[in-house]
Amino acid sequence: MSVPEAPSGGESRHQLVLSLYLPAFILGLGTSIAAPAIPVYARSFDVSFGVAALVLVANGLGSAAATLPIGYLLDRIGRRKIVLAGPLLTALTSFLVAAAQSFPELLIYRFIAGWALQMWVLGRLAMITDRGGDRRGRQITGLYGMDSAGRLLGPAVGGFAAAAWDIRVPFILYGVLALVAIIPSFRLVRETQTDAAAPARGERADGGGRLALATFLAWPLLVLFAIQLLASLTRGAIWGGTLDLFVVYAYGVGPEVLGVLVTATSAIGVPITFAAGHLMDRFGRKATLVPGLALLSGGLISMAAIAYLGLSLAVYAASLFWVRAALSITSGSMQVLASDNAPAEARGRFLGAWRLIAEIGQVLSPVTFAGMADALGFAAAFGFLGCTSLGAAVLLGVGVRDTKRQVARAPTPSGA
Repeated sequence: MSVPEAPSGGESRHQLVLSLYLPAFILGLGTSIAAPAIPVYARSFDVSFGVAALVLVANGLGSAAATLPIGYLLDRIGRRKIVLAGPLLTALTSFLVAAAQSFPELLIYRFIAGWALQMWVLGRLAMITDRGGDRRGRQITGLYGMDSAGRLLGPAVGGFAAAAWDIRVPFILYGVLALVAIIPSFRLVRETQTDAAAPARGERADGGGRLALATFLAWPLLVLFAIQLLASLTRGAIWGGTLDLFVVYAYGVGPEVLGVLVTATSAIGVPITFAAGHLMDRFGRKATLVPGLALLSGGLISMAAIAYLGLSLAVYAASLFWVRAALSITSGSMQVLASDNAPAEARGRFLGAWRLIAEIGQVLSPVTFAGMADALGFAAAFGFLGCTSLGAAVLLGVGVRDTKRQVARAPTPSGA
């Protein structure tokens, strides 16, 4: 698995590996190590199923609540402090989760953990936006690809650690990994916010908010936000485990078959995510994203047909591979689109708003899917997801100009 090259004048490949790709892999690994222990740990506090589910909701709420404040802080105090503080806070909350004495205490720590992870992701996206240059697509999709690779390996490690030692051990491992991930960054990560991109202190205090609001309400950015919402409505049900729930209800499979299916279909997406970044930098953003969204729509429409006709699990599995592959083309690539269009005077705030829309879409998606499945059937629910992806493809194709040439011509800020 190769990692993207560094742009000339920016961070070297050595710096990118140690401060971007390796931390992304380790943090993804830590997140997935803790994941199998979370529901069992929540049940250990003697709460009902509905109450125990709040441990997942709290983390998502923390991540969503962090988007706008962190975006503001990125513009206000710079990128480096946020990038370094995120994994440190992740480690602290992981240790606190392991030491939790009550369920409300656990919920608070999970909320803060969602906030902490968002700090690192948004901070690194802002840094790539500042300095990525004509290799921005490869760097952003590399970030997401390494995170996905880490998440593939973690569940087995976390499950074994919890069974062999204690249910709290996976959270301790996550905390230790977060500390390990950030160590090289203290020496290698340099501030990337330039004087041109950072408004003067007086302007930030008095008029920065009005400036950002006026910029965001411009028609081209409103179109981008609409595309992000439609794409997130598509992705949320797929990432949130809704398709796994469909397999269980429609085909009655057990955890063994489901585990193999999820792992195999997720693994195919990792190399595709890396390849998507290279395609975006070589051929353009729209040339990659529009076909990817269209392919995703086609895969989801095929799932609607499978559900309507009651076809076999083997046919559904083939369609699932199709959907996962198409999703891998679009997931990190949407962040590249945001990075290209982020206004220089409000990059942090723009990326925060972009992530907030993504979080909203991903929360609404499984709820909408479940409601439509109960009221109209699974075919209608899959059809809805196919329409949202197709809508994003059409809106991107006709309403947004490609930014690849503009990015390639833009000078890369000199390193600190």
